[in-house]
Amino acid sequence: MIRPVAQAANPSADAAAMLRRLGFALLFFAVPLAALFTRRALVVMAPLAVILLVLASVLDGSARNAWDKLVALAGSPGGIAGLVLLLWAGLSLAWTPFLPQASERLLNIIGMALMGLGGYLAIPERMRSANLYLLPVGVGLAAVIAIGLTLTGGSRFDPGGPSLERGMLMLVLLLWPAIAWLHSRGRNLEALVLALAVAVCSLLTRDGLPLYGLAAGAAVFVVTAWNPVLGARLTGLLMAGLLLFAPILPFLLKPLAAGLLGAGSPTALGLEAWRNVILDEPLRLLTGHGLETALRGRFVGLLPPSAPSTLLFEIWYELGVVGAVAGSVLLYQVVVGAESHRATVAPSIMAAFACTYALGCLGIGTTQVWWFTALLVLVLIFVAIERGQFRTSRPKAVLRRTN
Repeated sequence: MIRPVAQAANPSADAAAMLRRLGFALLFFAVPLAALFTRRALVVMAPLAVILLVLASVLDGSARNAWDKLVALAGSPGGIAGLVLLLWAGLSLAWTPFLPQASERLLNIIGMALMGLGGYLAIPERMRSANLYLLPVGVGLAAVIAIGLTLTGGSRFDPGGPSLERGMLMLVLLLWPAIAWLHSRGRNLEALVLALAVAVCSLLTRDGLPLYGLAAGAAVFVVTAWNPVLGARLTGLLMAGLLLFAPILPFLLKPLAAGLLGAGSPTALGLEAWRNVILDEPLRLLTGHGLETALRGRFVGLLPPSAPSTLLFEIWYELGVVGAVAGSVLLYQVVVGAESHRATVAPSIMAAFACTYALGCLGIGTTQVWWFTALLVLVLIFVAIERGQFRTSRPKAVLRRTN
């Protein structure tokens, strides 16, 4: 009998597999846990994970047709809108009063975009289930730890509690890809338990942002699960429409906020400040004030301290109508483009869109590096989950009865 020749050892493939496993362990498991204890964990671990994935793809040559993928991405309507938005942000450096800080922020955005493209190309076309199961395990363990920390008053590594609050927001974001993976594997009970654990975390937080984001995501998840086409189109229209017609909001919502919350409430004061900014400088709606002015303008008197810190206000104040239109097209194209994903994954993708957008509109610091990194991690995880949605069918055994 001739024995099959054993395959020769391939050190490059073995090293690539080890690096890829370590990169996904950092991205799926370590990030949600470490974010509860230190504010810099996400900013440090995410680039390290992407570097490991890129090295793995270089070693085993798994990143095929990279140029074709980049050209297709840049030539899509969403890619063109994103390039226009980035170009306009670069042009706004000519009239921003904070050139050094704005230049640094633009370089950070470009660096994040390049890192995201590298991670996108480095993720294998077929993901191993063992790597993807690290995500729900990491999110679930982080949720249990977060509940304990909130009940005991926090960690000694985070006496003020900002890392815990930021970690809660990260859990709310990562819940949706974790649910998508569990649902695609038919583990609906585990997905429900995981959602309940994160919901308990959100209820126990001092800040209501995680709960609001979770509620927005849950509502869109239900609508998309019921009707995928309606859920995607409705989510895209709401997100793009809110950004495009944002300058109308302070005039419509100011009387309502004053009547319900009181004229001296932070929400009413923020809407009043936004309305005054529009009335004082209406022509600035065309060009904006330049990058970084929404944040630093408060410290030098360009903006009142009560001005809102929301995604809608910041884009219009800094980039004007050009940035708002480009951003609206980008949002709509990305959201509607996700409609073509599998029915088991699409509801969670729409829920993640709604959750992140709600957090941005409700006042989270969208200009901070950790927020861009969180969005990058979320996108890469969904790409990995989508590439893990293949099924292999085993051949059926044919049993023949021998006489």
